[in-house]
Amino acid sequence: AHHQFINAAEGRGYDVVLFDSPLTPHYIAKLEQKLENVSFVRVDSDTIDNLIKKDVEVPSKLSDEEKETLKPIFEGVVDKKFTIQMESMSETEAPVVITQPEFMRRMQEQQRMGGGGMMGAFPEMYNFIVNVNHPVVGAILTKEGDAKGESAKQLADLALLSQGMLKGE
Repeated sequence: AHHQFINAAEGRGYDVVLFDSPLTPHYIAKLEQKLENVSFVRVDSDTIDNLIKKDVEVPSKLSDEEKETLKPIFEGVVDKKFTIQMESMSETEAPVVITQPEFMRRMQEQQRMGGGGMMGAFPEMYNFIVNVNHPVVGAILTKEGDAKGESAKQLADLALLSQGMLKGE
C-alpha cells in the first residue's frame, strides 16, 4: 500500500522499517524517549523532501500568481478534510501526493487504542500536496473552462486511488 513512498525513501538512502503491530505507536514513543537525536517518521506522513529537513530548496517552475490560480481549482475537486499545499518538488515525483500529518495520526491511533481524548475525537485531516513542477500540473493552466477542473479532478482521483481512499463512483 505504501510502495510509492517506500521506494522514494529508499531511493534517497533512508532506512525504512516495517512496524505493523497494534502496539507500534507505544513502542515508537518509548524508543524516541530513550534514544537521543532519534525520531521515527512514517514515509507517507509528508513529501520525501520534508521527511528530513535539508537546506536544499527545489526552485518552482510556476510563479506565485500561477500557484494562486491553481489552488482554487484543486480546492473545488476535493473534500474539506484536505488542506491544499502547493510545493516545489522534483518533476519525476507524482503530480499530487496525499499525506497525513504524523502528529494527527499518532493522536488518532492512541485514541483508537483506548486512550480517549481530552479534546474529543480527532478529525480526519490530510495534506493534498500539488507538485507545481510536474508538467501535468503546469498544463492545467493552459486549458480552457471546465477542462481545468476535469484535469484537476483526474489528478485528485489518481492520488486518492494510490492511497486507497477513492470512494463512490
